[in-house]
Amino acid sequence: MNPERKVVVITGASQGIGAGLVRGFLDRGDRVVANSRSIQPDPASGVLAVAGDIADPAVAEQVIATAVEAFGRVDTLVNNAGIFVAKAFTEYTEADFAKVMAVNMAGFFYVSQCAVRQMLQQDGRGGHIVNLTTSLVRQPMKAVPSAMASLTKGGLDAVTRSLAIEYADKKIRVNAVAPGIIQTPMHAPEIHDFLAGLHPLGRMGQVQEVVDAVLYLDSAGFVTGETLHIDGGAHAGRW
Repeated sequence: MNPERKVVVITGASQGIGAGLVRGFLDRGDRVVANSRSIQPDPASGVLAVAGDIADPAVAEQVIATAVEAFGRVDTLVNNAGIFVAKAFTEYTEADFAKVMAVNMAGFFYVSQCAVRQMLQQDGRGGHIVNLTTSLVRQPMKAVPSAMASLTKGGLDAVTRSLAIEYADKKIRVNAVAPGIIQTPMHAPEIHDFLAGLHPLGRMGQVQEVVDAVLYLDSAGFVTGETLHIDGGAHAGRW
């Protein structure tokens, strides 16, 4: 196996940013194992698809095991799976809380544990984890209620630095990308102008811009513990 072709695991990989990440790593020549609840096998794409809920520890273990069985290692894990529920804080239900915590927190925790365990066994090769968070962690917006996003994605932002320090001497890097509002099919065209106005640069972000940030971090061997904001300046402060 060509050691220059990385083995990359991507969660939340069936649409939007996740699908863009799959294409980005494939275009770079890497091997990709992709997970989402609804992902379908497509042998012609060159992607190994593992369907299932990444919040389930058994699914998380299967995803990493599939990469190791097929390619012998895991070089990069991109924790892209996540959901956003915009509600006033007092309107969140127990079901909302359970769902967001499962996807955003458990969906990071179990697969990252499995990935780190594997990376520690790779003869000093190490590895890289990238967590997808949100610019709302740094700069909340009155127009976008985001308590659950701050609670969960804020946790990912903090644990990025914690793990970066814990495993730096093992050559495992951990970084994060914090997007603003990205133009994907989940946003109806009729609200695009409103969403564009929430960014100082006056537009929504593009999927490729997030992909480029992840690819940069994956190639930046002297960068760890970093949160890279791809948000049109939203994290810089109120405007």
